[in-house]
Amino acid sequence: MKWLSGGLTFVNFATVSGLIFGIVGRGLRPFTASAALTVGAFAAILAWLRTLETDKQTDDLDSGPGSSRYRNGWKWLVTFCFVIFAVRSFCWLFYIDGDQFRIQSPNNLGDLALHITYIKNFANGVALWPDNPIFDGSKLRYPAGIDLFNSLLYLQNVDLIRGLVWVGLLGSLATCYAFFRWGGTFAVAGFLFNGGLAGFKFLNTHKFVDYQGVNDIAWKSIPLSMLVTQRGLLYAIPAGLLLLWHWREKFFRSDPQNRRGPLPFWVELSLYCSMPLFHVHTFLALSAVLVCLAVFGDGEMRKAIALLIGGALVPATFFVWLISDSFQAGSVFAWQPGWVQHDGEFAAPFVLFWFKNFGVWILVILALLGLCGWRFWKSEWRWGQRPPEDFAFVLPAAAIFLLAFFVKTAPWGWDNLKIMIWAYFLVLPFLWQRLIRAWPMSARVVVSIALFGSGFVSLFGGLAAGREGFGFADRAEVDGTGNAVAKLPVDARFAAYPTYNHPLLLQGRKVVLGYPGHLWTEGFDYGEMLKELSQLMNGDANWQETAHRLQVRYIFWGHEETANYQSSKRPWEKTALLLSSGNWGAIYDLEATTNKHE
Repeated sequence: MKWLSGGLTFVNFATVSGLIFGIVGRGLRPFTASAALTVGAFAAILAWLRTLETDKQTDDLDSGPGSSRYRNGWKWLVTFCFVIFAVRSFCWLFYIDGDQFRIQSPNNLGDLALHITYIKNFANGVALWPDNPIFDGSKLRYPAGIDLFNSLLYLQNVDLIRGLVWVGLLGSLATCYAFFRWGGTFAVAGFLFNGGLAGFKFLNTHKFVDYQGVNDIAWKSIPLSMLVTQRGLLYAIPAGLLLLWHWREKFFRSDPQNRRGPLPFWVELSLYCSMPLFHVHTFLALSAVLVCLAVFGDGEMRKAIALLIGGALVPATFFVWLISDSFQAGSVFAWQPGWVQHDGEFAAPFVLFWFKNFGVWILVILALLGLCGWRFWKSEWRWGQRPPEDFAFVLPAAAIFLLAFFVKTAPWGWDNLKIMIWAYFLVLPFLWQRLIRAWPMSARVVVSIALFGSGFVSLFGGLAAGREGFGFADRAEVDGTGNAVAKLPVDARFAAYPTYNHPLLLQGRKVVLGYPGHLWTEGFDYGEMLKELSQLMNGDANWQETAHRLQVRYIFWGHEETANYQSSKRPWEKTALLLSSGNWGAIYDLEATTNKHE
């Protein structure tokens, strides 16, 4: 774990240093990006030197009754599947095909566009923490740490596409290794092939398709629907698993005479306290684990956890304050029992919903909960004693699942998966070690097929579906827009049609409104502003007052605007200064309008 510790510390310290330098210097510059990456490199070397390696032996798929002949076979097979997924998903994540930018996954159309917006916005040198590039009158409300890291690379002349690809590949490598050290091959397979019953349609169709990607299935493929699309997880999953592994080693497996644990305290603290900058839901899940360990642990555990939480309180609060627009973002927590079993196309009766989505996983996890509860009872645990290892981690898994089951943690209920996956990750090692591993080989094979078969079909079906790629944006339009805005102020806001892949957004420029789907998931009430933007772009009588109210400096008129505001009078063409035009569109400066009337 020395390399994993060093690599994650590099990303962490470089990103946080870049943030601090950007706040102090009112924006990032190439020299501040270089300084931030240098700080990250020094911290990584120190973390590598100070991290203690432990016994790498795990209770793996190749260990158990009658399995010696298969030693290492399952591990390399699952690793090979992970390599196929990572290479296919990230080497073609975002690529050039003639005059088009294309992407591999249709799930990523909106998400990747938003991440490119944030990366370019940071790299443009805007003052940090920046104004929201997709909503007028707000600071950025998104845990954009990994995009900030990519912007540091971009400022060091690392091509945008190359930076996205390499962060994706290295994040996948870190994720695979972290899962293996947390729960062996079974945990890696659990991540890759999560699924319920949907994928078994293959037995009728004999076709590899992402059967979990349909609208009525909520438990979708985690690699395809989350790791590829939600870039913060490329850091948050391996960092979260590293902390879980550290706490397991420190509190349950280390020498009683040396309870320091494998990670130095400053690495543990920095990974935990900065997590809100990268992924808030992972921070909540890790905090739930710490609370459960403190409640049921002994005095030594409570002291160590109190020190960690106490040290993290101020910096973690600062990062939450930062990404929530100084706590102005409205709370997204709401009582919603049943997760999404009553929502739209996901809706289904209780038993049908849960077994359709999770299949045999329901039964084996309930069996694990019963077994861990029985072992805990038989242990004759008393308050102040250290609980059994499996109970200590399965209990917070149950608590996290119940939170996601009863409480909506995001405007879109499905986004509860961002925290629910951690309940799933927590139980994976103990499902194998405490339950399935002891069964005969034939039973283990049958259960593994039942658990992983649907996810296997859906994963490779989803990868096959993107063979031709999907259109993302026109290169000439994006490049032409970039050349036109290069000399314009980076803090100026444009009026343009709100869509996810607008060329202004792909250049990191601020618009009045971005894609409504993104605004909704970030909790914005944008209805009135959308109405005002339409009035402005249609050239209504009070368009100049509306532009002033929306703080619009420039009007962009391109292909999207022509197609969506066909009845516009375009009065600014007669009064405002035309700054630039071409096949990509035209930009008008409204401040020139004011000067003319003066």
